[in-house]
Amino acid sequence: MIHFQSRKIIPVLLVWLAVSFGFAASCQAGPDQDKELAMQIGQMLMVGFRGTHVDEKSPIIRDIQQGLVGGVILFDYDVAQRSPDRNILSPDQLRELTNALQSASPTPLFIAVDQEGGRVARLKQDRGFPESVSQAWLGLQNDPDLTSRYASQTASTLQDLGINLNLAPVVDVNTNPDNPVIGLLERSFSSDPGLVARHADRVVASHRELGVLTALKHFPGHGSSTRDSHLGFTDVTETWSAVELEPYALLFESPGADMVMTAHVFNAHLDPEWPATLSHATLTGLLRTRMGYDGVIISDDMQMKAITDHFGLETALEQTIMAGADMIIFGNNLVYEQDIAARAGGVILELVKQGRIPEKRINESFARIIKLKKDLQEKGDRSS
Repeated sequence: MIHFQSRKIIPVLLVWLAVSFGFAASCQAGPDQDKELAMQIGQMLMVGFRGTHVDEKSPIIRDIQQGLVGGVILFDYDVAQRSPDRNILSPDQLRELTNALQSASPTPLFIAVDQEGGRVARLKQDRGFPESVSQAWLGLQNDPDLTSRYASQTASTLQDLGINLNLAPVVDVNTNPDNPVIGLLERSFSSDPGLVARHADRVVASHRELGVLTALKHFPGHGSSTRDSHLGFTDVTETWSAVELEPYALLFESPGADMVMTAHVFNAHLDPEWPATLSHATLTGLLRTRMGYDGVIISDDMQMKAITDHFGLETALEQTIMAGADMIIFGNNLVYEQDIAARAGGVILELVKQGRIPEKRINESFARIIKLKKDLQEKGDRSS
Protein backbone atom coordinates (compact mmCIF):
# COMPACT_ATOMS: atom_id res chain seq x y z
CA MET A 1 0.00 0.00 0.00
CA ILE A 2 1.09 3.56 -0.64
CA HIS A 3 0.17 6.08 2.00
CA PHE A 4 1.39 9.53 3.02
CA GLN A 5 3.30 8.64 6.21
CA SER A 6 6.43 10.49 5.08
CA ARG A 7 4.50 13.49 3.80
CA LYS A 8 2.06 14.54 6.50
CA ILE A 9 0.00 17.68 6.08
CA ILE A 10 1.70 20.39 8.09
CA PRO A 11 0.31 23.74 9.19
CA VAL A 12 -0.84 25.87 6.29
CA LEU A 13 1.93 28.46 6.52
CA LEU A 14 4.57 25.76 6.39
CA VAL A 15 2.83 24.22 3.39
CA TRP A 16 2.95 27.58 1.68
CA LEU A 17 6.68 27.91 2.37
CA ALA A 18 7.50 24.36 1.31
CA VAL A 19 5.74 24.67 -2.01
CA SER A 20 6.79 28.25 -2.69
CA PHE A 21 10.48 27.31 -2.69
CA GLY A 22 9.88 25.13 -5.74
CA PHE A 23 7.63 27.49 -7.63
CA ALA A 24 7.64 28.18 -11.34
CA ALA A 25 9.94 30.77 -12.81
CA SER A 26 6.98 33.00 -13.64
CA CYS A 27 6.25 33.31 -9.91
CA GLN A 28 9.79 33.62 -8.55
CA ALA A 29 10.18 37.30 -9.31
CA GLY A 30 7.01 38.34 -7.48
CA PRO A 31 6.50 39.09 -3.79
CA ASP A 32 6.02 36.32 -1.27
CA GLN A 33 2.32 37.00 -1.21
CA ASP A 34 2.11 36.22 -4.93
CA LYS A 35 3.99 32.97 -4.36
CA GLU A 36 1.61 31.90 -1.62
CA LEU A 37 -1.38 32.81 -3.75
CA ALA A 38 0.04 30.97 -6.76
CA MET A 39 0.59 27.90 -4.57
CA GLN A 40 -3.01 27.99 -3.42
CA ILE A 41 -4.14 28.26 -7.04
CA GLY A 42 -1.99 25.27 -7.93
CA GLN A 43 -3.83 23.18 -5.35
CA MET A 44 -7.05 23.95 -7.22
CA LEU A 45 -5.88 22.34 -10.47
CA MET A 46 -6.10 18.67 -11.43
CA VAL A 47 -4.53 17.75 -14.77
CA GLY A 48 -4.01 14.76 -17.01
CA PHE A 49 -0.69 13.90 -18.63
CA ARG A 50 0.90 11.46 -21.04
CA GLY A 51 3.20 8.68 -19.95
CA THR A 52 3.15 5.27 -18.32
CA HIS A 53 6.42 6.03 -16.54
CA VAL A 54 7.80 9.33 -15.25
CA ASP A 55 11.14 10.69 -14.08
CA GLU A 56 12.58 14.06 -13.10
CA LYS A 57 12.52 15.19 -16.75
CA SER A 58 8.80 14.50 -17.19
CA PRO A 59 6.68 17.66 -17.56
CA ILE A 60 4.11 16.41 -15.03
CA ILE A 61 6.82 15.81 -12.44
CA ARG A 62 8.07 19.37 -12.93
CA ASP A 63 4.52 20.68 -12.56
CA ILE A 64 4.05 18.72 -9.34
CA GLN A 65 7.42 19.77 -7.89
CA GLN A 66 6.76 23.41 -8.74
CA GLY A 67 3.39 23.37 -6.99
CA LEU A 68 1.41 23.96 -10.16
CA VAL A 69 -1.10 21.17 -9.50
CA GLY A 70 -2.90 19.67 -6.54
CA GLY A 71 -3.91 16.49 -8.32
CA VAL A 72 -3.59 14.36 -11.43
CA ILE A 73 -6.12 12.26 -13.31
CA LEU A 74 -5.20 8.96 -14.97
CA PHE A 75 -6.57 7.44 -18.19
CA ASP A 76 -6.09 4.13 -19.95
CA TYR A 77 -6.74 5.51 -23.46
CA ASP A 78 -5.38 8.63 -25.15
CA VAL A 79 -8.35 10.10 -27.02
CA ALA A 80 -6.44 12.80 -28.87
CA GLN A 81 -3.87 10.31 -30.19
CA ARG A 82 -6.34 7.42 -30.48
CA SER A 83 -3.81 5.32 -28.62
CA PRO A 84 -4.30 2.65 -25.92
CA ASP A 85 -1.03 3.76 -24.29
CA ARG A 86 -1.76 6.62 -21.91
CA ASN A 87 -1.07 6.01 -18.20
CA ILE A 88 -2.27 2.50 -17.41
CA LEU A 89 -0.74 -0.76 -18.64
CA SER A 90 -0.71 -3.17 -15.69
CA PRO A 91 -1.02 -3.21 -11.89
CA ASP A 92 2.75 -3.27 -11.30
CA GLN A 93 3.37 -0.46 -13.79
CA LEU A 94 0.57 1.66 -12.34
CA ARG A 95 1.75 1.16 -8.78
CA GLU A 96 5.21 2.34 -9.80
CA LEU A 97 3.73 5.36 -11.60
CA THR A 98 1.59 6.53 -8.69
CA ASN A 99 4.48 6.11 -6.27
CA ALA A 100 6.68 8.30 -8.47
CA LEU A 101 3.97 10.95 -8.75
CA GLN A 102 3.28 11.00 -5.02
CA SER A 103 6.99 11.06 -4.15
CA ALA A 104 7.50 14.15 -6.30
CA SER A 105 4.86 16.19 -4.48
CA PRO A 106 5.71 18.55 -1.60
CA THR A 107 2.18 17.95 -0.26
CA PRO A 108 -0.14 14.94 -0.61
CA LEU A 109 -1.32 14.68 -4.19
CA PHE A 110 -4.79 13.69 -5.29
CA ILE A 111 -4.39 10.83 -7.76
CA ALA A 112 -7.74 10.31 -9.44
CA VAL A 113 -9.34 7.89 -11.84
CA ASP A 114 -12.83 7.24 -13.23
CA GLN A 115 -13.49 3.72 -12.02
CA GLU A 116 -17.28 3.62 -12.05
CA GLY A 117 -17.44 0.04 -13.32
CA GLY A 118 -18.75 -1.47 -16.52
CA ARG A 119 -18.09 0.63 -19.60
CA VAL A 120 -16.53 3.52 -17.67
CA ALA A 121 -13.58 1.79 -16.04
CA ARG A 122 -9.98 2.84 -16.61
CA LEU A 123 -8.70 -0.31 -14.90
CA LYS A 124 -9.74 -3.05 -17.29
CA GLN A 125 -9.69 -6.78 -16.82
CA ASP A 126 -7.59 -7.42 -19.95
CA ARG A 127 -4.76 -5.46 -18.33
CA GLY A 128 -4.77 -7.50 -15.16
CA PHE A 129 -7.27 -5.64 -13.02
CA PRO A 130 -10.35 -7.17 -11.36
CA GLU A 131 -13.55 -7.47 -13.34
CA SER A 132 -16.04 -4.67 -12.74
CA VAL A 133 -19.78 -4.33 -13.33
CA SER A 134 -21.86 -1.34 -14.32
CA GLN A 135 -23.92 0.72 -11.91
CA ALA A 136 -26.99 -0.07 -14.03
CA TRP A 137 -26.46 -3.81 -13.48
CA LEU A 138 -26.09 -3.29 -9.75
CA GLY A 139 -29.24 -1.21 -9.71
CA LEU A 140 -31.15 -3.99 -11.45
CA GLN A 141 -29.99 -6.50 -8.82
CA ASN A 142 -30.99 -3.99 -6.16
CA ASP A 143 -28.92 -5.77 -3.52
CA PRO A 144 -27.03 -3.13 -1.50
CA ASP A 145 -24.76 -5.80 -0.01
CA LEU A 146 -23.74 -6.86 -3.52
CA THR A 147 -23.02 -3.23 -4.38
CA SER A 148 -20.89 -2.99 -1.24
CA ARG A 149 -18.88 -6.05 -2.23
CA TYR A 150 -18.08 -4.71 -5.68
CA ALA A 151 -17.33 -1.25 -4.28
CA SER A 152 -15.00 -2.72 -1.65
CA GLN A 153 -13.18 -4.66 -4.35
CA THR A 154 -12.74 -1.46 -6.34
CA ALA A 155 -11.61 0.56 -3.33
CA SER A 156 -9.14 -2.14 -2.26
CA THR A 157 -7.68 -2.22 -5.76
CA LEU A 158 -7.33 1.56 -5.86
CA GLN A 159 -5.76 1.70 -2.42
CA ASP A 160 -3.22 -0.96 -3.37
CA LEU A 161 -2.37 0.94 -6.55
CA GLY A 162 -1.82 4.28 -4.78
CA ILE A 163 -4.95 5.91 -6.23
CA ASN A 164 -6.71 7.94 -3.55
CA LEU A 165 -9.68 9.45 -5.41
CA ASN A 166 -12.31 7.61 -7.41
CA LEU A 167 -14.42 10.00 -9.52
CA ALA A 168 -17.52 7.96 -8.75
CA PRO A 169 -20.28 7.10 -8.01
CA VAL A 170 -22.57 8.49 -10.68
CA VAL A 171 -25.74 9.67 -8.92
CA ASP A 172 -27.50 10.84 -12.07
CA VAL A 173 -31.08 9.60 -12.13
CA ASN A 174 -31.83 7.58 -15.27
CA THR A 175 -34.80 9.66 -16.37
CA ASN A 176 -33.81 9.28 -20.04
CA PRO A 177 -32.69 5.71 -20.81
CA ASP A 178 -31.64 6.85 -24.31
CA ASN A 179 -29.24 9.43 -22.90
CA PRO A 180 -26.03 8.90 -24.94
CA VAL A 181 -23.63 9.60 -22.09
CA ILE A 182 -25.49 8.20 -19.05
CA GLY A 183 -28.35 5.81 -19.80
CA LEU A 184 -26.94 4.11 -22.88
CA LEU A 185 -23.59 3.65 -21.14
CA GLU A 186 -25.29 2.00 -18.14
CA ARG A 187 -23.79 4.53 -15.73
CA SER A 188 -26.90 5.21 -13.63
CA PHE A 189 -28.17 2.91 -10.90
CA SER A 190 -31.82 3.60 -11.60
CA SER A 191 -34.67 5.93 -12.53
CA ASP A 192 -35.64 5.80 -8.85
CA PRO A 193 -33.72 8.50 -6.94
CA GLY A 194 -34.07 6.64 -3.65
CA LEU A 195 -32.50 3.53 -5.10
CA VAL A 196 -29.72 5.64 -6.63
CA ALA A 197 -28.98 7.13 -3.22
CA ARG A 198 -29.03 3.77 -1.40
CA HIS A 199 -26.50 2.20 -3.73
CA ALA A 200 -24.33 5.29 -4.01
CA ASP A 201 -24.25 5.39 -0.21
CA ARG A 202 -22.74 1.88 -0.20
CA VAL A 203 -20.13 2.89 -2.79
CA VAL A 204 -19.07 5.94 -0.76
CA ALA A 205 -18.98 4.02 2.53
CA SER A 206 -16.95 1.15 1.07
CA HIS A 207 -14.35 3.55 -0.29
CA ARG A 208 -14.18 5.49 2.96
CA GLU A 209 -13.44 2.33 4.92
CA LEU A 210 -10.28 1.93 2.86
CA GLY A 211 -9.23 5.58 2.81
CA VAL A 212 -10.21 6.29 -0.80
CA LEU A 213 -12.13 9.48 -1.60
CA THR A 214 -15.14 9.64 -3.90
CA ALA A 215 -16.96 12.29 -5.95
CA LEU A 216 -20.71 12.35 -6.54
CA LYS A 217 -21.48 13.26 -10.15
CA HIS A 218 -22.82 15.08 -12.15
CA PHE A 219 -24.49 18.00 -10.33
CA PRO A 220 -27.27 19.14 -10.75
CA GLY A 221 -28.10 16.12 -12.91
CA HIS A 222 -27.08 14.79 -16.33
CA GLY A 223 -29.50 11.87 -16.46
CA SER A 224 -32.18 13.58 -18.55
CA SER A 225 -29.92 14.99 -21.26
CA THR A 226 -30.29 14.07 -24.91
CA ARG A 227 -26.74 15.09 -25.79
CA ASP A 228 -23.21 14.35 -24.61
CA SER A 229 -21.49 17.38 -23.06
CA HIS A 230 -18.14 15.98 -24.19
CA LEU A 231 -19.25 16.80 -27.71
CA GLY A 232 -20.98 20.16 -27.36
CA PHE A 233 -23.65 22.35 -25.81
CA THR A 234 -26.06 20.28 -23.72
CA ASP A 235 -29.39 21.90 -22.81
CA VAL A 236 -31.57 20.10 -20.24
CA THR A 237 -34.02 22.96 -19.70
CA GLU A 238 -36.96 20.96 -21.03
CA THR A 239 -35.96 17.55 -19.70
CA TRP A 240 -34.49 18.16 -16.22
CA SER A 241 -36.60 17.86 -13.08
CA ALA A 242 -35.98 18.41 -9.38
CA VAL A 243 -36.06 14.64 -8.81
CA GLU A 244 -32.45 14.69 -10.06
CA LEU A 245 -31.42 16.55 -6.90
CA GLU A 246 -32.87 13.96 -4.53
CA PRO A 247 -29.86 11.59 -4.42
CA TYR A 248 -27.61 14.49 -3.41
CA ALA A 249 -29.98 15.62 -0.65
CA LEU A 250 -30.15 12.07 0.73
CA LEU A 251 -26.41 11.48 0.50
CA PHE A 252 -25.52 14.78 2.16
CA GLU A 253 -27.29 13.42 5.24
CA SER A 254 -25.38 10.11 5.33
CA PRO A 255 -22.54 9.40 4.79
CA GLY A 256 -21.92 12.82 3.23
CA ALA A 257 -19.70 13.54 0.25
CA ASP A 258 -15.97 14.04 -0.16
CA MET A 259 -16.48 15.88 -3.43
CA VAL A 260 -19.30 16.82 -5.77
CA MET A 261 -18.53 17.02 -9.50
CA THR A 262 -20.31 19.54 -11.68
CA ALA A 263 -22.10 18.90 -14.96
CA HIS A 264 -21.56 21.07 -18.04
CA VAL A 265 -25.31 21.13 -18.68
CA PHE A 266 -27.33 24.26 -19.35
CA ASN A 267 -30.63 24.63 -17.51
CA ALA A 268 -32.43 27.94 -18.02
CA HIS A 269 -34.65 27.24 -15.01
CA LEU A 270 -31.58 27.31 -12.76
CA ASP A 271 -29.51 29.89 -14.66
CA PRO A 272 -30.61 31.55 -17.92
CA GLU A 273 -27.03 32.48 -18.86
CA TRP A 274 -24.44 29.92 -17.74
CA PRO A 275 -24.08 26.11 -17.74
CA ALA A 276 -23.92 24.55 -14.29
CA THR A 277 -20.13 24.43 -14.03
CA LEU A 278 -19.97 28.18 -14.60
CA SER A 279 -23.15 29.08 -12.71
CA HIS A 280 -23.07 30.86 -9.35
CA ALA A 281 -26.82 30.32 -9.04
CA THR A 282 -26.34 26.56 -9.40
CA LEU A 283 -23.14 25.89 -7.45
CA THR A 284 -23.37 28.51 -4.72
CA GLY A 285 -27.07 29.39 -4.68
CA LEU A 286 -28.42 25.85 -5.02
CA LEU A 287 -25.69 23.42 -3.96
CA ARG A 288 -24.07 25.37 -1.16
CA THR A 289 -26.78 27.68 0.17
CA ARG A 290 -30.03 25.80 -0.38
CA MET A 291 -28.69 22.25 -0.08
CA GLY A 292 -26.10 23.04 2.59
CA TYR A 293 -23.06 21.41 0.97
CA ASP A 294 -19.73 22.86 2.11
CA GLY A 295 -17.28 20.26 0.84
CA VAL A 296 -15.07 20.36 -2.22
CA ILE A 297 -16.78 21.09 -5.55
CA ILE A 298 -14.78 19.76 -8.49
CA SER A 299 -15.50 20.62 -12.11
CA ASP A 300 -15.94 18.10 -14.86
CA ASP A 301 -13.23 18.24 -17.51
CA MET A 302 -12.93 21.85 -18.69
CA GLN A 303 -11.69 20.69 -22.11
CA MET A 304 -15.04 19.15 -22.98
CA LYS A 305 -16.68 20.88 -25.94
CA ALA A 306 -19.68 22.05 -23.92
CA ILE A 307 -17.16 24.51 -22.44
CA THR A 308 -14.44 25.02 -25.06
CA ASP A 309 -16.82 25.57 -27.99
CA HIS A 310 -18.43 28.50 -26.22
CA PHE A 311 -16.02 30.01 -23.70
CA GLY A 312 -12.37 31.02 -23.75
CA LEU A 313 -10.02 29.82 -21.03
CA GLU A 314 -10.08 33.10 -19.12
CA THR A 315 -13.87 33.34 -19.06
CA ALA A 316 -14.26 29.68 -18.14
CA LEU A 317 -11.81 29.92 -15.25
CA GLU A 318 -13.22 33.17 -13.90
CA GLN A 319 -16.78 31.90 -14.07
CA THR A 320 -16.24 28.46 -12.54
CA ILE A 321 -14.25 29.85 -9.61
CA MET A 322 -16.76 32.64 -9.00
CA ALA A 323 -19.54 30.08 -9.35
CA GLY A 324 -18.07 28.13 -6.43
CA ALA A 325 -15.84 25.39 -7.84
CA ASP A 326 -12.83 24.53 -5.69
CA MET A 327 -10.93 22.18 -8.02
CA ILE A 328 -10.79 22.41 -11.78
CA ILE A 329 -10.04 19.44 -14.02
CA PHE A 330 -8.12 19.64 -17.27
CA GLY A 331 -8.13 16.02 -18.38
CA ASN A 332 -5.67 16.80 -21.19
CA ASN A 333 -7.05 13.85 -23.09
CA LEU A 334 -9.72 15.13 -25.47
CA VAL A 335 -7.05 17.64 -26.47
CA TYR A 336 -3.49 17.79 -25.18
CA GLU A 337 -1.84 20.94 -23.84
CA GLN A 338 1.41 20.13 -22.08
CA ASP A 339 1.60 23.53 -20.38
CA ILE A 340 -2.05 23.71 -19.30
CA ALA A 341 -1.27 23.77 -15.56
CA ALA A 342 1.11 26.71 -15.83
CA ARG A 343 -1.16 28.52 -18.28
CA ALA A 344 -4.33 28.05 -16.26
CA GLY A 345 -2.58 28.96 -13.01
CA GLY A 346 -1.17 32.09 -14.61
CA VAL A 347 -4.59 33.13 -15.89
CA ILE A 348 -6.18 32.68 -12.46
CA LEU A 349 -3.39 34.60 -10.73
CA GLU A 350 -3.83 37.48 -13.15
CA LEU A 351 -7.61 37.47 -12.62
CA VAL A 352 -7.00 37.83 -8.89
CA LYS A 353 -4.54 40.68 -9.44
CA GLN A 354 -7.12 42.43 -11.62
CA GLY A 355 -9.72 42.09 -8.88
CA ARG A 356 -12.01 39.93 -11.00
CA ILE A 357 -11.61 37.03 -8.56
CA PRO A 358 -11.32 38.08 -4.89
CA GLU A 359 -8.33 36.57 -3.11
CA LYS A 360 -10.77 35.46 -0.42
CA ARG A 361 -12.43 33.20 -2.97
CA ILE A 362 -9.10 31.39 -3.59
CA ASN A 363 -8.51 31.14 0.17
CA GLU A 364 -11.89 29.45 0.63
CA SER A 365 -11.19 26.77 -1.97
CA PHE A 366 -7.68 26.20 -0.67
CA ALA A 367 -9.01 25.69 2.87
CA ARG A 368 -11.52 23.07 1.67
CA ILE A 369 -8.88 21.24 -0.34
CA ILE A 370 -6.34 21.19 2.49
CA LYS A 371 -9.00 19.98 4.94
CA LEU A 372 -9.87 17.11 2.60
CA LYS A 373 -6.20 16.22 2.14
CA LYS A 374 -5.73 16.23 5.89
CA ASP A 375 -8.75 13.93 6.25
CA LEU A 376 -7.27 11.68 3.58
CA GLN A 377 -3.95 11.59 5.44
CA GLU A 378 -5.68 10.57 8.65
CA LYS A 379 -7.66 7.83 6.89
CA GLY A 380 -4.45 6.54 5.34
CA ASP A 381 -2.74 6.41 8.70
CA ARG A 382 -5.66 4.50 10.25
CA SER A 383 -5.75 1.90 7.48
CA SER A 384 -1.99 1.37 7.28
